[in-house]
Amino acid sequence: MAAETPMVGIGVIIVNRKGEVLVGKRQNSHAPYYSIPGGHMEIGETFSQCAAREVEEETGLLIKNPHVIAVTNNLETYHESGKHYISIALLVTEFTGEPELREPDNCEGWLWVDPANLPQPHFDASEQSIRCYLEQRFCLN
Repeated sequence: MAAETPMVGIGVIIVNRKGEVLVGKRQNSHAPYYSIPGGHMEIGETFSQCAAREVEEETGLLIKNPHVIAVTNNLETYHESGKHYISIALLVTEFTGEPELREPDNCEGWLWVDPANLPQPHFDASEQSIRCYLEQRFCLN
């Protein structure tokens, strides 16, 4: 059944000191795709609050100073699944902790990868957002 209105998804590009980004292989509705951490925005949250909550829930990392770098209107996902998402991607270069698998029903595990050589298949909104990061530009599409 198609959604009545678009939903907001938050994705977080976390970059470590080596320049690698954190991705996980999804097991839920986004299976079998790799993707950056993230999830659904809740009523009353800011983008940054949602990013911090989702990253901590999924990975145990505590992020600092996230900022928006991309907004995507995921019509491809809509045409495939009937779910229309507006995805907001935030970039984080400051964090504490080591990634942990906190939601094993949703993700097989977390990997630090070269953002120019992402594992495949990769979730479209995640891949688009990482491309914006690599191009060092704000993306709106």
